[in-house]
Amino acid sequence: MSQPFYFEPMLENPMALDRLELSFRWGAYGIRVLRCHLTSFPAGAIVNYHQHSEYEIHYIPYGKGRVILDGITHPLQEGLLYVTAPGVIHRQEADEHEAMGELCLHVDIVKLSDLEEAGTSAMSSSGWGEEWEMAEAEACIGQLSELPHTPAVDRHEAMKCFLVAYEAWRNNQLGQYTIIKQSIIQMLLRTVSAYKPEQQGVNLPARDMKNYRYQMAVQFITDNFRRPLTLEGVAERVQISSRQLQRIFKEKANVSFSEYLEQIRLKFVCSELQQTTLTLEKIAERSGFTSSNYLHYVFKKAHGTTPNAYRENTVLQHVSTM
Repeated sequence: MSQPFYFEPMLENPMALDRLELSFRWGAYGIRVLRCHLTSFPAGAIVNYHQHSEYEIHYIPYGKGRVILDGITHPLQEGLLYVTAPGVIHRQEADEHEAMGELCLHVDIVKLSDLEEAGTSAMSSSGWGEEWEMAEAEACIGQLSELPHTPAVDRHEAMKCFLVAYEAWRNNQLGQYTIIKQSIIQMLLRTVSAYKPEQQGVNLPARDMKNYRYQMAVQFITDNFRRPLTLEGVAERVQISSRQLQRIFKEKANVSFSEYLEQIRLKFVCSELQQTTLTLEKIAERSGFTSSNYLHYVFKKAHGTTPNAYRENTVLQHVSTM
């Protein structure tokens, strides 16, 4: 019994993606999708010599035939792909006795102007991975332009991305544009990798793990200071030992974990004293202190005055400025 055709869902509307106006930015490049479809050539069919001003990538999901690139004939069969870069003259033929399928990605790739790049950079944050996307796009498209004019094995299954894009369109699912965009990018990346299986990607930035864990611990404390917190519990959250976390707080904040937690709680207490009329008992409960007496002790030690005196002084300052 023969295997079902993997791309059978696309047979219902093989040219569906061609009807979409798809264009997007990838790094410093603009990508405009001209064609993204499944087609079939009957036995003996010929697509005569021609060329394009854009990139056209041909994937063979079934059948066999041949392609002539730069005057050299190459056999085609299921699982192969080939790239025709701008200006490359080519001719494609299906086998005389067997039909051949083709998944075709035809894209116009434009290097965006320096002025446009500057405008975009000015409107966006300098981080959030933008520089790494730009580096990957530059590396991929640079290598795409240098690929040999010969077929290659689709070793990274780039053609499967066609079905991912098609299913996103057919199901009209939330995020379909993003899914289709990422599918096109994956086709380009996997196509380049088919020719250069040992290539390396860009060197992604490594985290300063000490600073990362400190920031994670600080954020967890900020989000949960009202609850009972312990050094051991927070250390477990950031996946290090309590001794390591204590050392990190001494190094980064110049205080112990308990002192830092106390500072966060007292900052909240000051805000409550200034902006509310809640009792000290209620403020202690809301800020994570075990009792109003303990809060009174800690507050006086830190600020040199009692919570009530601090509140009264705040009210007097407010009145004097009116």
